[in-house]
Amino acid sequence: MSEKLIEVVDNAGVVRLTINRPKALNALNSAVLSELEAVLTELEQRSDLRAVLITGAGEKSFVAGADITEMRDKTPEEARAFASQALRTIKRLETLPVPVVALVNGFCLGGGCELALACDWAVASDNAIFGQPEVLLGVIPGFGGTQRLPRRVGPAMAIDLVTTGRKIDAQEALRIGLVNRVMPQAELEAYAEELTKQLAGNGPQAVRASKQAVHDGMDQDLDSALALETALFAVCFAGEEQKEGMTAFVEKRKPNF
Repeated sequence: MSEKLIEVVDNAGVVRLTINRPKALNALNSAVLSELEAVLTELEQRSDLRAVLITGAGEKSFVAGADITEMRDKTPEEARAFASQALRTIKRLETLPVPVVALVNGFCLGGGCELALACDWAVASDNAIFGQPEVLLGVIPGFGGTQRLPRRVGPAMAIDLVTTGRKIDAQEALRIGLVNRVMPQAELEAYAEELTKQLAGNGPQAVRASKQAVHDGMDQDLDSALALETALFAVCFAGEEQKEGMTAFVEKRKPNF
């Protein structure tokens, strides 16, 4: 029986996904994308899902990019199909109703950077290296990099990165807003465990509503976005979660969500 390309670990509804091709630096090929999409399809149906953490196996790489060996001899039609598969899969990750966090260790290049950009936020070890080096191969980013990168770091910095193909370290990624925090490599695993506990302990419907408000509101004018926030705020009072959370606060105890 072949080893899974996507390892899944579930901890109280916080699901950790590990891309498992360490010998290939976790490069994305068609098989990885197919298995990842199948896993995400299952996660979409789970009402008990609290959050998703995604990382790469080994100490060298989150995802080093798309698999160049697979791409090298593709025709334009085959390249379009490959990019469409990747875009569809990454979009499913992006649109999960719960927070999605990239835990970046080592190389996060090309398709790997595009995968991280589809997450709600990213945390990097101090050995992480980021970049969109596709122009060095005679192509452009094809998994959403030209669109999600400027939305994350601004158009000037995005054009800098995608047209030079230069790589940046974790501290520069933090400075430009590509990642949320940087920590020593040895501390990344402990952070993941603490984040799992934190996300599992928050009100699950409130967390989902918070993500929805931010994502959906970004595409609306301010007045419409504020109306959306008000509507979602009011919905929070329709269930038991709000009552438990506020009662626990008054009673000076931890809520039981």
